[in-house]
Amino acid sequence: MSTQRPTWISEWNPEDETFWNSKGHVIARRNLIWSIVAEHIGFSVWLIWSIVATKLPQAGFHYSTEQLFQLVALPGLIGSLMRFPYTFAVTRFGGRNWTIFSVSVLFIPTLALAYFVSEPNTPFWLMLLVASTAGLGGGNFASSMANISFFYPDRMKGWALGLNAAGGNIGVSSVQLLTPILMGVGLFNLYQATPTSDGVYLQNAGLMWILPLAVAVFGAIFFMNNLSTAKSTFKDQLAIVGRRHTWIVAFIYIGTFGSFIGYSAAFPLLIKTQFPTVTLAIAFLGPLVGSVSRPFGGLLADKVGGAIVTFWNFIAMGAATIGVLYFVGIKDFTGFLVMFLILFVTTGIGNGSTYRMIPSIFREENLRKAKGTGEAGRALALKAASIESGAALGFIGAIGACGGYLIPSGFGKSIALTGGPQLALEIYLAFYATCLALTWWYYLRRSPVASGATSLAEARV
Repeated sequence: MSTQRPTWISEWNPEDETFWNSKGHVIARRNLIWSIVAEHIGFSVWLIWSIVATKLPQAGFHYSTEQLFQLVALPGLIGSLMRFPYTFAVTRFGGRNWTIFSVSVLFIPTLALAYFVSEPNTPFWLMLLVASTAGLGGGNFASSMANISFFYPDRMKGWALGLNAAGGNIGVSSVQLLTPILMGVGLFNLYQATPTSDGVYLQNAGLMWILPLAVAVFGAIFFMNNLSTAKSTFKDQLAIVGRRHTWIVAFIYIGTFGSFIGYSAAFPLLIKTQFPTVTLAIAFLGPLVGSVSRPFGGLLADKVGGAIVTFWNFIAMGAATIGVLYFVGIKDFTGFLVMFLILFVTTGIGNGSTYRMIPSIFREENLRKAKGTGEAGRALALKAASIESGAALGFIGAIGACGGYLIPSGFGKSIALTGGPQLALEIYLAFYATCLALTWWYYLRRSPVASGATSLAEARV
């Protein structure tokens, strides 16, 4: 394995078992570990306002409930938009190089938050602008997933991408668990900052990530690699925009990952508005179970096919949503929590299974086009599938992340209009039914009527 320079690897063939077993898996695992570290912190920064927004009224900020939900929702929108350029950055600049950059820019939202939360007279528009910079953390997912997809063989992509995603997703749980605890400690501010009336140092929500960010930058510099084989032109990657399945899976992914990130962002504030006497310390459980379940969705999809797992998972998501609707209506917190935790588990499983479908779909589509062209044609098809699926992973992830804005803002508007979140939940339920129908129609239906539907069903994508 030759190198152009120490940080670049010029020959990489994970599908070759000899190469993989001798040295490929060691390099891939090292890059996966540091990718998870960087993505974990990115998710933590992305969702930091889900906790901070609940504490602003106690710190003297006079924002309405709908405005607080907007502070939670806007980073989700910005994060989803950032994923588009981040998707294509890996093949342009290299996975290691882009990880260094994408982690370094997270000093902006953390330090900005630390300053402005100590200024109760900050106008809402300015605080909204500060919150929007947290969306930079949301972009990391797209570049990280695209990067790791190049390191692993197709047979292991479900598990590897599931681990990478889960490591990032669990950052949501970390920020919701640790932030309330560390905001009660004056040490970060050397006791120079002024706490709220109940002893909360809001500045810590930003300052607590400075050291972890420095560690992540260090790890990316010294332990990650760029792959020359992952280089491609923007035009080659942009070809995925014209692929029908890019848009179909993106729509489905809004239902899985969009639900995970949207519910994660809204969960603390939803608890606070619907069950005011319940401690917010319990909110981290939702993102935790959703994150932990994600690799198992990918692993199960590796074994039986992503589409079949996704199909049954949407049925479970619908049932859990009906349960949440019932218990929030009768104000039973125990039932509400249990149903929501089940809903979080299904979002995690669906994230893993849907993402596993992406490389399988592009591999099958490219191999089908290459039929009759011999081994040379097959090799070119596999390379094209690798480039396209890497771009599609990020592109689809970007669209799916829109749920990070749609769900919290939907809850905010539902509560403002009707006094409760039920209207929003009913709309989400209808959306899951649509995703269920699309999954069956394009990836499970064996009728020969629709072009491509039969082959993809038989391929167990």
